Amino acid sequence: MSIEKGSPPMTNNPLEQFVILAKSVHGAATVELVRQVLSAPGVHVFGELLDMPSIKALENSPNASSFHTLNLFAYGTYRQYVENKNNLLDLTLVEKKKLQHLTIVTLATKMKCIPYSLLLQELDMKNVRDLEDLIIEAIYADIIHGKLDQKNSQLEVDYAIGRDTREADLGTIITTLQEWCDSCEAVLSCVDTQMHRANAEKNAAIKHRDAIETEINNIKKTLKTQSQDVEEAMATDSREAIAQGDKMKKSIKSKMLRGSSKFWQK
Repeated sequence: MSIEKGSPPMTNNPLEQFVILAKSVHGAATVELVRQVLSAPGVHVFGELLDMPSIKALENSPNASSFHTLNLFAYGTYRQYVENKNNLLDLTLVEKKKLQHLTIVTLATKMKCIPYSLLLQELDMKNVRDLEDLIIEAIYADIIHGKLDQKNSQLEVDYAIGRDTREADLGTIITTLQEWCDSCEAVLSCVDTQMHRANAEKNAAIKHRDAIETEINNIKKTLKTQSQDVEEAMATDSREAIAQGDKMKKSIKSKMLRGSSKFWQK
């Protein structure tokens, strides 16, 4: 069965259309299908296609290079392509760029700041300007998100698409995820401890504030009572002084009257 070249209808899963075609192709048609998927825009994972019987059959056929090339796009890097060209298909410019983009994704899973020197080496490039153009293409294609740090000659990656995962790597992934879960548990435990400590300190501060307010109110009451006592004492003293003054006036007046009476008797 022959396959016409061109852009197949787009779906939510760009690879799905090729997986459906792989169910009914054989021989040379399968090789042509592989060629199309390698250059198809938006297709960056290939594991599901590699599991198809018609694709697996290529591995032990005269067209084994097609299988190995597809396998390289699923799990490998551009450097591996350069080192094993004799066993692989000759890539077109579009296919080379796709593999280079996928290589950047692989590097991004290992480090968030990728030096230009490493990128030039892994992508088999000599010119920094060409490297930056390639990175910009990957950013515009939503393969990675990040920015070029030209001052420090590095690519800062914020996000990268996922690639196919070998079964042999699942153990490492599980271990990494378990370590991440353990770290999250440790952080949550630390946050919980800090919350309890903060609540205890808050309650202690509230009790201390209430105790101070109670003491202030008691002092105010004491001062008010003392003030009233002083005022009452002063009022009593004033009344007593007035009464004493009245007595003194009466006594003086009485003496004066007696003195006057004696004067007139003489």
